[in-house]
Amino acid sequence: MRKNIVAGNWKMNKTYQDAQALVSEIDNMVKDEVSGDNVEVIVTPPFPFLHSISKLIQGNSRMHLAAQDVSAHESGAYTGEVSASMLKSVGVEYVLVGHSERRQYHNEDADLLLKKMKAALAQGIKPIFCCGEPLEVREADDHFKYVAQQLRETVAHLSNEEFDQIVIAYEPIWAIGTGRTASSAQAQEMHASIREELSRLFNAEAAYNKTILYGGSANPGNAKELFAQPDVDGGLIGGASLKSRDFTDIIKSF
Repeated sequence: MRKNIVAGNWKMNKTYQDAQALVSEIDNMVKDEVSGDNVEVIVTPPFPFLHSISKLIQGNSRMHLAAQDVSAHESGAYTGEVSASMLKSVGVEYVLVGHSERRQYHNEDADLLLKKMKAALAQGIKPIFCCGEPLEVREADDHFKYVAQQLRETVAHLSNEEFDQIVIAYEPIWAIGTGRTASSAQAQEMHASIREELSRLFNAEAAYNKTILYGGSANPGNAKELFAQPDVDGGLIGGASLKSRDFTDIIKSF
């Protein structure tokens, strides 16, 4: 069934000590301030901190652990790579795949992203698959077709059972760090378009039940309006996830 999720992507930030302090603050705030079980919280720290953070949050059923990347390979001579089985062994439940920064800076293409999703799924780790359009595509009014093509090149090649295990995150790349802002209406229309494409690729029920996160610049000031949209099921949060108060207030926006 469709879940509300707030996931914090820490990117390449924090030292070990900072990470311990941040996740402890978030964990305590969620325990003290977030009532009910209508939202799942995910933290996505850098690789070196995964094991210790897994231990810190293991007593909080609402807190879950994600990795920022995964290798497409199971094991072997791949210096610097981290496999899905390694992530699984330290308590990782989710992994980001296809984040815009990985696509841009590491030239990750659809074939590689599909392999990464398959590798994660084989270990029981749920991929959070990121998709979204850059500014030039948005300005050309080709954004719906662009994102649909991203899904057709990757997610469409999953089995029905595999598709049931993934989360989708929409990143309006044109509105991240550019000074432009995506409105809640723009977020909703793209999320609805993604759900419609998923319905074509799989079926209406599977698409309706799919969690689709908004990966733009969500913050405590706009999260409630964004999350009130019928096809927005939460957020993949960047900068605001590095501040425990801001991140908790976003979680409380449901």
